[in-house]
Amino acid sequence: MAGLPALASRRAHGERHGALTEPRWVRATLLGVALLFLVFFLFVPLALVFYKAFEDGFETYLAAIRDPIALDAVRLTLLTAAISVPVNVIFGLAAAWAIAKFRFPGKGTLITLIDLPFAVSPVIAGMVFILLFGAQGFLGPWLSEHDVRIVFAVPGIVLATMFVTAPMVARELIPLMSAQGSDEEEAALTLGASGWQTFFRVSIPKIRWGLLYGVVLCNARAMGEFGAVSVVSGHIRGLTNTMPLHVEILYNEYQFAASFAVASLLALLALLTLALKSLIEWRTSR
Repeated sequence: MAGLPALASRRAHGERHGALTEPRWVRATLLGVALLFLVFFLFVPLALVFYKAFEDGFETYLAAIRDPIALDAVRLTLLTAAISVPVNVIFGLAAAWAIAKFRFPGKGTLITLIDLPFAVSPVIAGMVFILLFGAQGFLGPWLSEHDVRIVFAVPGIVLATMFVTAPMVARELIPLMSAQGSDEEEAALTLGASGWQTFFRVSIPKIRWGLLYGVVLCNARAMGEFGAVSVVSGHIRGLTNTMPLHVEILYNEYQFAASFAVASLLALLALLTLALKSLIEWRTSR
């Protein structure tokens, strides 16, 4: 009788182990499907981008990259990211701090509004900016009187990019800060630290990897955004064309080598983003 509890324990352990262990053929099938999906929908298209970019030779590739209009598109893309990412970092920190540390009326509404860019099509977001700041829009006449251009200019591109990337940093920080709690901040304040000292010496170090992860995702989305930017840009060569828009124009004009050359730069940015993302995930897991 004394061995019955041990036998029951071994059986229960065996049942749990068997429930969590699939047959080898099931695991092989799932792994094969995942690998085939990655090969045909990720690796093959990515390889084709670089193949088409260098199909006409390295000199043709360099000529497409060094084209003044292409360089203007690169500069505008970097400028847009350089403005929108820091603004979204400030917004994400403020929103995550308020949601994770305080209780206030309308908290659920604020969370819903943060997620709004995920639910609204980027094209619709661009149309909203046209209705607000366009020549026939709500603020259009006033802007025209004061010679201020928003749409079909750099400010419109930056605003559209900021809108579609707004949730990236906040969405990474809200669950992280909520899970960490406020015990360390309260201890720092009790020991005499000021609010800013607590923020920079306690709060930021706790969330630094989550913050960096959100910045990487925000930057990747800012550089690759197409829908909202396409609506508000006006497609003016050398002025309001970002890299994705420049790729589209070159492709529509049957300049395939040049379009894939510029697209390869975006692909390299995507690979760099993926590498940084994997590094941050590895560092966070440690």
